[in-house]
Amino acid sequence: MPSNPTRRTVVTGTALFLAAVAAGLPPRSAAAVTPDRARSMVESLVADINGVIASGKSEAAMIGDFERIFDSYADVPTIARSALGPDARSASASELAAFTDAFRGYIARKYGKRFREFIGGRIEVNEAAAVNWYVEVRTTAYLRGENPFRVDFLVSDRSGRDAFFNMVIEGVNMLSAERVEIGAMLDRAGGDVAALARALSAAG
Repeated sequence: MPSNPTRRTVVTGTALFLAAVAAGLPPRSAAAVTPDRARSMVESLVADINGVIASGKSEAAMIGDFERIFDSYADVPTIARSALGPDARSASASELAAFTDAFRGYIARKYGKRFREFIGGRIEVNEAAAVNWYVEVRTTAYLRGENPFRVDFLVSDRSGRDAFFNMVIEGVNMLSAERVEIGAMLDRAGGDVAALARALSAAG
């Protein structure tokens, strides 16, 4: 992880739990999702996150809300496959489905627990621009006691709806770090994707 991991982790959670690199996935000939649509989606995402943070709910209730938000705004299957890496291609359909479900809950617990640290902060949505087959939505994050910093959401409609598939914080692709962590967990599980899914379900 980069320096100042607490700040980065909070922002990752605030932006809704990591995102996926599109490595190895075939690009479309043109971006079907428009900058206006992508910006609108990210604005709704940020508004929903802020609503949960300001709700005063318990940590457990907040985590459940964040998991539902993740499902609403993220391309979860792509995120899970990308986090798993090459092993996703050799996993069975049932193993991949179990891993995806476990990964969803793992991310919600891991980052949802840090959301209270973001109370009093905010994310402001700035410009959006088409980049090849996706749209990059640039935002600025403000945390109490920290300098503002840039967070980019990469949005496409590859899943059949507008959803973010990756997030970049101050130039750092956050899934790269998560892939290393998931890879280490898979190694500890002896390369067994089903065992990895069970470990993720018990983690956090």
